[in-house]
Amino acid sequence: MLELVTIFYSVFISTIDDVVPIALIIFATQYFIIRRPVANLHQVIFGFVLVTLGMAFFLVGLEEALFPLGEVMAKQLTDPDFLGVDESLKNVHWQSYIWVYLFAAAIGFATTLAEPALLAVAIKAQNVSGGTVSIWGLRTSVAIGVGLGIALGTYRIVTGTPLHYYIIAGYIIVIVQTVFAPKSIIALAYDSGGVTTSTVTVPLVAALGIGLAGTVPGRSELIDGFGLIAFASLFPMITVMGYAQIGHWKAMRDQRLQKN
Repeated sequence: MLELVTIFYSVFISTIDDVVPIALIIFATQYFIIRRPVANLHQVIFGFVLVTLGMAFFLVGLEEALFPLGEVMAKQLTDPDFLGVDESLKNVHWQSYIWVYLFAAAIGFATTLAEPALLAVAIKAQNVSGGTVSIWGLRTSVAIGVGLGIALGTYRIVTGTPLHYYIIAGYIIVIVQTVFAPKSIIALAYDSGGVTTSTVTVPLVAALGIGLAGTVPGRSELIDGFGLIAFASLFPMITVMGYAQIGHWKAMRDQRLQKN
């Protein structure tokens, strides 16, 4: 318990160092450039305190729970006894890792739904679109993209195929979709790729990728492990634009049916 308190204190001090410059910039801009007092100053200061405490607790939780959990799950799912193969893993086929793919898809989907940055973007998107883009529609489409991307990324680690093949093919799909997708959704779709690689998703995905790369013979933890995050950024763009294209197609179909 004492060790955990010491870790929290260290992380809390580090978080203060990160938050203070942001607060100084905001207050300096408000007082010296805009030349107006900060509205609800006490609430703003209290909010900064809560943000600092929340970030410290969150970072400690990631370091002490989520990160180790991802590595442990990767090691357990690739354990020779679990796979039912010999210790050398030389004769293991990609089909043997089916539980790894399923776990990767599930954890990618679940962590994305829990991503606070995505929720904030989804709420704003619904407000500015007048309800055309729903909160759950956007969150679900992004989560599906991350789940599919992480599953495909783990398959790539297992098979050892070059990372750039997948990235190039994925961005070709994105470019083609950009031409045909509704223009109003393109910027949001591109932003969705960055939103997913945030505080909740990245630690678990990175831990899973590093753990998997460390247990599969001949894989690089640096390239293959962290390369998994690239899939989490790429595939949400595809699924969000696909979600918009399906919605646009349904709207056009309904209009045609009403005219007929």
